[in-house]
Amino acid sequence: MKQTYRVLIIEDSEPLANLYMQYLSDEPIELTCLETGQAALDYLQSVTPHLILLDLKLPDMSGEKILQWINEQGLPCSVIVVTSHGSVNKAVDLMRQGAEDFLEKPVSAERLKTTIRNQLERNRLKGLVDDIQSSFERNTYQGFIGSSLPMQNVYRIIDAAAPSKATVFITGESGTGKEVCAEAIHHQSPRTKAPFIALNCGAIPHDLMESEIFGHVKGAFTGASNERKGAASQADGGTLFLDEICEMDLELQKKLLRFIQTGRFQKVGASKEESVDIRFLCATNRDPLQEVSAGRFREDLYYRLHVVPLSMPPLRDRGDDILAIATHFLKTYAQEEGKAFSRFTPEADVVLRHYPWPGNVRQLQNVIRNVVVLNDGDAVSIKQLPPPLNDTLSDQEILSLAQISKPETTYSNATDEPNEMSPLNDEIRPLCDLEREAIQRAIAHCDGNVLKAAVLLQISPSTLYRKKQAWETDEA
Repeated sequence: MKQTYRVLIIEDSEPLANLYMQYLSDEPIELTCLETGQAALDYLQSVTPHLILLDLKLPDMSGEKILQWINEQGLPCSVIVVTSHGSVNKAVDLMRQGAEDFLEKPVSAERLKTTIRNQLERNRLKGLVDDIQSSFERNTYQGFIGSSLPMQNVYRIIDAAAPSKATVFITGESGTGKEVCAEAIHHQSPRTKAPFIALNCGAIPHDLMESEIFGHVKGAFTGASNERKGAASQADGGTLFLDEICEMDLELQKKLLRFIQTGRFQKVGASKEESVDIRFLCATNRDPLQEVSAGRFREDLYYRLHVVPLSMPPLRDRGDDILAIATHFLKTYAQEEGKAFSRFTPEADVVLRHYPWPGNVRQLQNVIRNVVVLNDGDAVSIKQLPPPLNDTLSDQEILSLAQISKPETTYSNATDEPNEMSPLNDEIRPLCDLEREAIQRAIAHCDGNVLKAAVLLQISPSTLYRKKQAWETDEA
């Protein structure tokens, strides 16, 4: 569904205003027409349109004064100036003052629609770029480390879902941080001061699972010598996180469904029900729909829990996050063990980036602890990495990847070293050319994958996309 944009037309000629409205009647925009400058200023006090079509000559004030007011207020809207023949120079001057474009009267239907469409699309794309740029500033978030685009998407979903009571169904491979995600949702929610209770449905025997969730009364079964509160009672007012939910027994899934629907449950062996206020979160490393198809997970429970889906990205898809997380673990464990480690050699960087990490963050954590415990030094080398990381890439592959972002330097003398007396002017090239060459080599090496190239070059993908787009525009 297309987004509807608000467009304000400030035009004192009623016939022209009606004509503009007729031209734009089929566009996905919400149109408002005003005849005077004061009416426009009053309107802008409470409503901020996406775009303003501004006539330069109004009965009570000039269009220039309105543009000046918009700039002073810092309104995030675009202004297109409409001018009569002979006032083009004035319109160009207003563009220097902040107007985005101008139209010369008489304005044709096609010109008006094309100009407005293009400006709204530029605004949309600029907003996307700004979002991407700002996203890289959020390097940590509620226990997470990483500024990659997949993680920024996770952060945004948590921000949006946390304030509600909606159930969040977290999926992802083992070791991707599903419980960290659940804790982040809890801490971002209004329930942050209430209990967060996590229960791993795959780590508890099936015959004890019901008691773990709902609790039991004294004498409910052999060994029940005392009454016991279950996770449901402990989480009252807070959040109950059911990890590996697809491991739960089918009969217990039926009771869980009723509990989620009513907020009421019965302890094992009890004769009366209890009522609690709980926010439910759940997670699995399996495909829940496949589990439903296989008959191992109730379909009605799946649809009751699957309100806000959230997929945790595998570590191999997180680019520079790998090194950020590895460096964090390295410094933490070095401090714990009294070691001097603080960084990785460039060759070790390459190996860490390109290893597929089937065990995700948990595996990376264990690898770094292994390195710190068994070795000494300041920088972690490839030889210090445990198998299979120390034989993942060949020497040639490591050399190629480590140097791909470094433009080749040539010297005119036979010793391959710069000579102060040698005329190097012919060898010096503009920095922008070297940058472009390095970026193009990286993209070619990654078979056109800009995101991977950005990871190798250690720059944000949005920067790379912008540069690539600028070059393609120049060549067009």
